[in-house]
Amino acid sequence: MDLALLKKAQVFADLDDEELATVAEICSEQSFKFGEKIFKEGDPGNRLFIISEGEVRISRDVPGSGEEALAVLKPGACFGEMAVFDRSERSTDAIANVDCKLITIIRADFEMLMDFNRDLAYKVLWSVVRLLCERLRITNDNLRAFLAMSMF
Repeated sequence: MDLALLKKAQVFADLDDEELATVAEICSEQSFKFGEKIFKEGDPGNRLFIISEGEVRISRDVPGSGEEALAVLKPGACFGEMAVFDRSERSTDAIANVDCKLITIIRADFEMLMDFNRDLAYKVLWSVVRLLCERLRITNDNLRAFLAMSMF
């Protein structure tokens, strides 16, 4: 497992090499072909993903319009973590934008890791808080822009 790749993932950016090696022990790799669905909206959120190679498109199906791409993620990006943390269903679709390799961590393994390593858990959770704040700011900016456009 490439520890530098794990370090690129925002949720693991604050971990030292020993902690990254501990995370690497619970990782596995999965490959997806272009156009293949990694997960779809409504699926159980039982794992998170880190892009090792390729690109992943995060999208939603908009009734009457079809697919709306929300983001195209590159190597090092982490996705699917929200459903792992709050044990909810997937809120979007994730589709291989090109052939890709993903590092996956199963929720049960991730929870056990966090339970048994409090220092690691503390660092990861603060990283997640910062990530969610960043995403909320982007969503607020997008909503503000949408509302401004809809007034014309």
